[in-house]
Amino acid sequence: MQFAVPIPWWALVLLVAAVAAAAWGSYAGAIVALRPLPRAALSALRAMTLLVLVACLLRPVRIMPPEAAADAVVPILVDASRSMTVPDAGGRTRIDAARDLLQQQIQPALEGRFQAELWTFGSALTLQEGEVPAADQGRSDLSGALRQLRERSRGRRLAAVVLVSDGGDTGGGDVSAEMDDGVVPVFTVGVGSPRARADFEVIDVSAGEPALTDSTIDLGVAAVSRGAALPFDLRLLENGRPIDVRRVTPQADGSPVRMSFTVSPPTETATLYTVEIPSGSGELVLDNNRRSVLVEPPGRRRRVLIVEGAPGFEHTFLKRALAADEGLEIDSVVRKGRDARGDATFFVQATDARAPRLASGFPQDRAALSQYDALVLANVAPERLSRAQLEMAAGFVSERGGGLLLLGGRSFVQQGLVGTALDEVVPVGLADRGSGVVRTSDGGERYTVSVTPDGELHPVMRIAGTPEESVRRWRAVPALAGAAALGAPRPGAQVLAIVQAPDGPRPLVAVQRYGQGRAMIFTGEASWRWRMQLPSEDRTHERFWRQAVRWLSSGAPDPVAVVPVSGTMPNTTETLSVDVRDEAFGPVGDAQVTMRVTAPGGDVQALRPVLTDPRTGRYAAEHRFEQRGIYRVRAEARRGALALGSAERWILVGGVDLEMADPRLNEEVLRRIAAASGGTYLTEDDASQLSSLLAAAQVDPPPPQWRELWHTSWVFSIVIVLLAAEWVLRRHWGLR
Repeated sequence: MQFAVPIPWWALVLLVAAVAAAAWGSYAGAIVALRPLPRAALSALRAMTLLVLVACLLRPVRIMPPEAAADAVVPILVDASRSMTVPDAGGRTRIDAARDLLQQQIQPALEGRFQAELWTFGSALTLQEGEVPAADQGRSDLSGALRQLRERSRGRRLAAVVLVSDGGDTGGGDVSAEMDDGVVPVFTVGVGSPRARADFEVIDVSAGEPALTDSTIDLGVAAVSRGAALPFDLRLLENGRPIDVRRVTPQADGSPVRMSFTVSPPTETATLYTVEIPSGSGELVLDNNRRSVLVEPPGRRRRVLIVEGAPGFEHTFLKRALAADEGLEIDSVVRKGRDARGDATFFVQATDARAPRLASGFPQDRAALSQYDALVLANVAPERLSRAQLEMAAGFVSERGGGLLLLGGRSFVQQGLVGTALDEVVPVGLADRGSGVVRTSDGGERYTVSVTPDGELHPVMRIAGTPEESVRRWRAVPALAGAAALGAPRPGAQVLAIVQAPDGPRPLVAVQRYGQGRAMIFTGEASWRWRMQLPSEDRTHERFWRQAVRWLSSGAPDPVAVVPVSGTMPNTTETLSVDVRDEAFGPVGDAQVTMRVTAPGGDVQALRPVLTDPRTGRYAAEHRFEQRGIYRVRAEARRGALALGSAERWILVGGVDLEMADPRLNEEVLRRIAAASGGTYLTEDDASQLSSLLAAAQVDPPPPQWRELWHTSWVFSIVIVLLAAEWVLRRHWGLR
């Protein structure tokens, strides 16, 4: 035993003497004269009490010897996900190979030297008392398993970790982030074959945005053939009904094949599209031969505000094309001139509820502008808009998530937008080249339209059923009257079309995402020629402008919006989030939000989301998705008696079996885990080296442990007994 607060021996002697003197002196002035023996007894009891208290202040401790090396723990993590049931060479499954390694190599290497613990992981980490169970877990959350092991091992002495897996990780986390470099080495053992066998896989299916005014959508498909470059069929199903099939041939073994299907989903409800590959001869894994994507219904009509700098043919044809689109709701403001007092006058076409807020030619406040999903500034000279209005328009794109379209030469004249709030919103630079519009002259070069490679695939430029047909029709459109000369595209922007001007090619259509929204420019003049100079049955003009405005407005969220959830698997818990904003699209932090989740079988579960991010007004609740299928989520938000809005979202659960995606041994993941932790990656054949690697691992002995001796019930009891004895004797000898 020793004291945690060390003092020299002479100070300890002085301390004892001072306590004895204080105890003896405390009875020097007693009211009742004490004989020497009673005084000595009472002084001794008080001195012992004080010495016990002083000893407690000096913290007496017992130093415990460190644990032996054999007391260090080595957890063994075995992958028990479904991918471990894949048979490799010889027909032996990976889980059987893991069991053999455990019994023949790993456990003998640890016996007598470390304490071995057997864990399995899939959807979660589980401690096993006996043998490794069947590999039936639907996920292989490798990063989650390492994180859980680290949390459960806090305060324990780990010598190393042994991980047996095929390297599949469907948890979505960063495996390397769970590693503490050099703290505990992880020795990874890979099971399975890294080389491809006969296997067909649909590796991706994605639904684009509506490409035409009749709401057709492009489904992008990527598939691969491993083991041999064999031709195969891609079959498309709509809600389980086959509607198309394509025969494709990969260029090489393992080279992805990309294909596009054009579909017309119903607008009343969500539609499930599935792409599948019929099973091939000798194919061992069939679960990755199909993949599904959910196309949600379009929802409400999109609201668009058109602000025109002056009446014109271009604007008239534009509004006529947009007004005929049943998916759009158009309001417009046209600057007419000035009245007798010199004030600007406007011609407003809008609903009775919105028209009063447009009387000044532009929405009067942020709430009025936020009612719209897209804003079109048509030939509006920059000096016609105040600084506050320009800032409001920029915030409409970046914060509200709306779309902005600038068109017409007057919008770019004299580089008037340079240095304003809209400068960075525009997809191209505004000050790199000359200003104004260069028009065609008799006998001069014409402003013919050319679609760029980006434009061939972008929904704005898709005016026909296929990209090839769209390009052919663009080549046939009449030339424009001119185009504004602007600068180079900004980083991340896309130029979808150009025109051939006398001084070289100029951007005609350019788009970019800015903040939460989208921005687009159209620098040309007289696109109405596409309507007047083409056959009457040609709808290029209408389709282009409807397509452009639909793309701009489709991404604008509602005040109450359910955040999309993708890649959800059965028997997993996901976070469902709802963003709640007021009419000016400011975050609402005091809303009452309810959520109802309807399962594929019709069962309804009510959730009560709570505020998780006051800066964005995001509310969230967790929900466990038990089965495959399509779930419907409906959220409603109120602030007291005021209804803020409602929203719906459709969620596909189990659209892809990520566990069986690319079933080869992923050595890269296992090597990265080993390197990040200071361990070593081993193949099945190299597993015999594990014994020597563990022997070479430096297991630092833990520091000696101090066991406190003063804060026990015995010390408390001794103090009570001493005080009680002194009190009894004092009463006996007439003292109080």
